Amino acid sequence: MAEILVLVEARLRTALGEPDARAAITFLGTDRIEVLRFIDAEAGLVRYATLGMSAQPMADPTSALADPVKGPRAELLLTVRAGLADTDQVLRPLAVLAATPQVEGVVVAPGASLDVGEPLWPGAPFSSVLVAESGGLVEDLDLDAPLDPVRFLPLLPMTSNEAAWKRVHGAQALEERWLSNGTDLRDPLRKSVTLD
Repeated sequence: MAEILVLVEARLRTALGEPDARAAITFLGTDRIEVLRFIDAEAGLVRYATLGMSAQPMADPTSALADPVKGPRAELLLTVRAGLADTDQVLRPLAVLAATPQVEGVVVAPGASLDVGEPLWPGAPFSSVLVAESGGLVEDLDLDAPLDPVRFLPLLPMTSNEAAWKRVHGAQALEERWLSNGTDLRDPLRKSVTLD
């Protein structure tokens, strides 16, 4: 499915510009995952995008057989403020998250929590992320039928307290809490939002 990845990379370049760096990681028994870095100097942001997760459709873990054609496809996006932390160390954790559907047989969808079990980058108060809705920064990429479109899912880093609170109250409640508190979700060093 290399042709899908060519289309995916073209969509990323159209939306985010030219990547200034890329890294490739391969885990035993999985396809290669690349992570591209895009610098938005004007906005003071760094964006990271996975490339490779969408090569295969995600399979419903309750299905006896995985459909090699049909099924949701996605890539992951992470945006952080530049220069506040060594966020380039997030490349391996992002690749781990992108390999999750192949390794663990899960479908990554909006509202889901993903955890890497260690800080996303050195000194990060986050080891997990909330998967947000696609369609904002990078538009979904329609593929020829019967293939599902590729969705570009933003990742919102969560502190351990926020992740625990989200498990009890749900993703929407956490997003509303962030919004009502004016939380800067792009701050790589931010503290947990007030939870009561």
